[in-house]
Amino acid sequence: MSNSVATEISKRAAAAARAVAKLDEKEKNAVLQLMADAIRKAQDDILQVNKKDVDAGKEKGLSEAMLDRLQLDPERIEGMATAIEEIIELDDPVGQRKPFNVRPNGLVVEKMRIPLGVICMIYEARPNVTADAGALCFKSGNAVILRCGREAIETSKAIAAALHQALRDSNLPEDVITVVPDPDRDLMLELLKQDKYIDLVIPRGGEGLIHFVSDNSKIPVIQHYKGVCHLYVDKEADQDKALDILINGKTQRTGVCNALEGLLVHKDIADDFLPKAAAKLAAKDVVVHSDNRSAKYFENGDVIGDDEFGEEYLALEIAVRTVDDFDAALDHINRFGSGHTEVIVTENKLTATRFIREVDSAVTMANASSRFSDGGQLGLGAEIGISTSKLHAYGPMGLEALTTEKFVVTGTGHIR
Repeated sequence: MSNSVATEISKRAAAAARAVAKLDEKEKNAVLQLMADAIRKAQDDILQVNKKDVDAGKEKGLSEAMLDRLQLDPERIEGMATAIEEIIELDDPVGQRKPFNVRPNGLVVEKMRIPLGVICMIYEARPNVTADAGALCFKSGNAVILRCGREAIETSKAIAAALHQALRDSNLPEDVITVVPDPDRDLMLELLKQDKYIDLVIPRGGEGLIHFVSDNSKIPVIQHYKGVCHLYVDKEADQDKALDILINGKTQRTGVCNALEGLLVHKDIADDFLPKAAAKLAAKDVVVHSDNRSAKYFENGDVIGDDEFGEEYLALEIAVRTVDDFDAALDHINRFGSGHTEVIVTENKLTATRFIREVDSAVTMANASSRFSDGGQLGLGAEIGISTSKLHAYGPMGLEALTTEKFVVTGTGHIR
């Protein structure tokens, strides 16, 4: 596809964004309900198309993690519809004003939230992103261009068809939510040059994809490289809590970015805690990679070198290390973490507070599973992604992260 195709897609999205920006919250919520209803009505069609994508993915040898993200079932489709309805319940940030100051000359200065304009989402085998991103961008007054990977393109088109029906029924342009019909990389490169029409690019997928987008985009990029999440079990931890949080974080769902990939244990409790952790992990068939100090607690464990920590396994595997103290745990996290989510289990409030303050991560948790690092679980509704770059958004991105602020100045005929 040519540059003119990318330009036309982007130009039409920019025009559609202006149509969405005119809608008030009640009007947007009515359209969103139609979207949720349309997804439910289209369930059979979506599942039929998704099966073809999954079968093709198996033939291509996609990993279990990729297949898990790709595959839909009635429960996941209902989850997409429910996520849209949760967005309806959220306050619309667009138009919200907050006082900034009143100048000595009487000028009133405020800041008001406005849409970003056009968002370009680039993602791989995650067809649910089509519904989540479409609804979030719509509620926040934006248009969205969805460039899905080849693995999920047909499923994404089927989901978008349902969303388009809701838009048509509301007399709104389908270009509010555009699924790029061709996953060709050259077209993606051309889209990344459309800085005249596209305001923000959000890639979701493997580290290679995100590096590629960041290296080639003329448009600002929200980055989410990977999720290397750690659990640090402090010497003053409640070990039963720690075991539950470990198993939930590692095994509840492995192919997601908020799953645990590393376990750090204070040396003072290693002899007590690690045998129990080993038994729990073995019962779930988790492969353990560990340092020399921890290896004796794990049968058939794999001893790894210092430079082999920091892997994002996205599987039933975890890296384990015994650390001398709190500072050693922080040093490890700061070296090998990815800035996504880090967890401490401790009954010492001062230690927990220090961890929260000092860990450089978008989400820090005390005595809670890393699996809660999710827009829906944190009350944002469906998320459009998790930012690990410190731009205007950091962590799970909901409605507010898809807006920006402009200054509003009110005078009474003031001149300078």
